[in-house]
Order: sequence, then structure tokens, then C-alpha cells
Amino acid sequence: MSVVVFVGPTLAAPSVGEILEADILPPVRQGDVYRVARETPRAIGIIDGYFEGVPSVWHKEILWAMEQGIPVFGSASMGALRAAELADFGMIGVGRIFEDYHTGVLQDDDEVAVLHSPAELGFQPLSEPMVSIRATVVRALEAGVLSSGPAEAILKAGKILHYRDRDWPRLQSMLTQHHDLRAFSDWLPEGKVDAKRDDACEMLRRMAAYLESGAQVPEAPARVERTLAWQGLTRRIDGETVRDRSGAQDLLDELRLDPARFAELRERAMLGVLTQEDAARRGLQADRDALLAQMDRHRSQTGLSQRRDVLRWLEDNDLDEAGYEDFLGGAALTDEIRALRADRLEPHMLSALRWAGNYTDLKARAEAKKAALQGAENGAFSAQDRLRLLIWYFEEHLGQPVPEDLDAHAHSLGLADREEFCTLVTREFLYSQAGGDAAVAPDV
Repeated sequence: MSVVVFVGPTLAAPSVGEILEADILPPVRQGDVYRVARETPRAIGIIDGYFEGVPSVWHKEILWAMEQGIPVFGSASMGALRAAELADFGMIGVGRIFEDYHTGVLQDDDEVAVLHSPAELGFQPLSEPMVSIRATVVRALEAGVLSSGPAEAILKAGKILHYRDRDWPRLQSMLTQHHDLRAFSDWLPEGKVDAKRDDACEMLRRMAAYLESGAQVPEAPARVERTLAWQGLTRRIDGETVRDRSGAQDLLDELRLDPARFAELRERAMLGVLTQEDAARRGLQADRDALLAQMDRHRSQTGLSQRRDVLRWLEDNDLDEAGYEDFLGGAALTDEIRALRADRLEPHMLSALRWAGNYTDLKARAEAKKAALQGAENGAFSAQDRLRLLIWYFEEHLGQPVPEDLDAHAHSLGLADREEFCTLVTREFLYSQAGGDAAVAPDV
């Protein structure tokens, strides 16, 4: 490994190769700089990196890489942010965006953030970064195709938009009251500035010149403090092997041979991706109580009663304790996001029923139950009777024990509390006594 560059939406891999011969890696995320620094490359360049949904690269990783005598360059996007924060420690920042962050002209991370396609589609940018909007407005002012009033309106509108929604068509549609934008609109396709690309190319040229000149590596920062968090990160990454990564691909290839199951698990995976993105936008994180609750649920479902059983399960599933915490945290956030969006799920669930072909059967059953119980009273059940009802429902018909936390079970079904759930079970019991069909609705 000679030179490593982390890049994604800002610059395509062939464009990097035209300037600098390098190993090109996807946008940087937590642990990636430590991974490559263990191989002692001649230099590391950071252009793009993840901001949300995936843990961002740690400052300490970059400091550790520099401690190993590896020059680290940053520009354009995440690289500019980290370089501005670590310039005093020896990270080499390049470009106007870096300078603006370093001097405090820019402060918000969203100035460089963009929505982009997944890796399979080449990280294509799907929105316009605010830094490019600013640079374009400056160039338009200098070219005389934009006056100060509309220029200020464009910048204000751009900043109001979430970074995922920023693009020139949307901005122009927000400014229809400005009638003097025609010249700007005509000029825009050829005149707009890609500020991040310009800075990224400048960084690559700077890296090439630096390596060719054999310049002295900047003095290494003070030794990185080996905190518990740092030890946890390095232990997790040092435990990774090539076999683990190739093994994951082999496993997915086996799954692809069962198309129905592959499609089912891909939908679950998509739910996880959307949950992470939604949670990041809302600033949500799974707290300790939520993680413990998920751990209790998982251990109960999988029969992991003893710690040695948990450790064996982790080994069998290629997880360490940090990975297990991430696994539980994802489930906890899914529950929280599901609860926050409960009012929007019902129409989508009905659509899913139609796709699955179960809609008409369940509709007929619901109507039959309503007719059979017309005028019937649920009656007042004692605590003992209610327990019998719950045992009848869970143990006889679902073949599983009664949940310890009925409120949590009710919430997982979109109900307010155990009272609503018990009413549901009571109606099911009365319907079965009135000669209704199978006590539990058909599988969907």
C-alpha cells in the first residue's frame, strides 16, 4: 500500500488516477484510517467521509497515523473538516474550503454535506453542497449575471434547505419572485462551480508534489492517549481478518440462492438503513436502558441464559462485544423510530397486505368477527381469568410463553398499553367461542 485516498461523491476514481497514483477507498468512516495506517502507506489523503448513519472517522485515528510518521492530507469535505481541526497537530489541509473552516469563515458541517448514491452506483452526488452554491454565487457576481439582492436570496434559500434537498432546480423554484434571474439561469449550466472537486484536485496535486520532492514528514504530534475507547476501537479492528470480510461475501452468495429469503432480509436491511438515517437527523442514540432491554429480549428469544452462551453466540456470529452493542443499538433505534412514525405506518402495512395477497382474507375475517360480536359485551374479567386468556392466546395458539412485559408487547404492536391488547385477545376468545375460524389470523 503506497498512497491511500478516501474519496466518494466529490471525485470519481478515474479522476484521482489522472493526478495521483493511489489506492482509492470509499468515503472514510470510523476505524478506516487506523486500518490503513497499520500498513504504513507513504501518505493518506482524506476527501470524503460519512457524517451520519455511520460513525465518523475519529480525530485520534488521524493523530495516531501521524504518530507513525505518515503524512495525512485533508481537503474538500470531511477531509477539510478534520484538517481544520487538526492543522495545529500536523495534518495538512489544502484548498479554500479548508482555509474557510480553519479561519472560522465556515463553521457548519452541512456546508460540505451531500446526498449521494450507494457504492454500487459509484457514490454519485445527488445534491449540491452549500460551499459550491456559495462559490457559484461569487463567480456569478463577478461575471455580472447576478446582482447582490438575488445573490443574497439564493444563499439564504440554500441555507434553509436540508443538505439532502439542496439542488439548483429546487433553489430556482424557490426564487420565482426574482424576475432578474433569467441571465443567471442561462449562465448556470456552464458557469457553476464545483468547489469540492476543485479543492480535492488541488490536494491530489499537492500530495503528488510532496511525494515526488521527498519532503520531510511533519513532526509527529504528542503520543496519542490510549484511552479505553481507543483500546476498544483498536481491539475490534485488530481482530478483523481478510477471512472475515471474504466470509461475509460468501455468506451473502449462499443467501442469494434463496431469492425469497434474500428479498425478505434485504427489506429488513433497508429498514435498518432508513432507521439509522432518521435517527441521525433527529439526534437519537440508544441509551443504556434501551440497550439492556434489547439484550434481555435477544437473550430470551435465542435462549442465551448464561454469559458463556452469549460469548459462544458472539463467536459464532463473528461479533465482538462492541459489535454486539451496535447490533442491539440498531434494534433499539428501530423500535424508537417505529414508535415515532406509528401514525404513518398503517397505510403502508395495508399496501404490504395487498402485495402479500392476504388483504381480502383478513378483511373477511374482521367483518365476520364484528358481525359475530355485535351487541356482545366483553365482560369484566378477573385477573385470574385474564391470565387464563393470555395463556390461551400465547401458549395454546402461538406456542410461546406469555411475555413478561405486556406493555412493551402492546407497544410493539402499535397499541397504547396492555389494556388495549387484552381487549384484543378477549374479542378473539369470544369470537372463537361463537364458532369463528382459527383463533389466530392466518400467517402473513
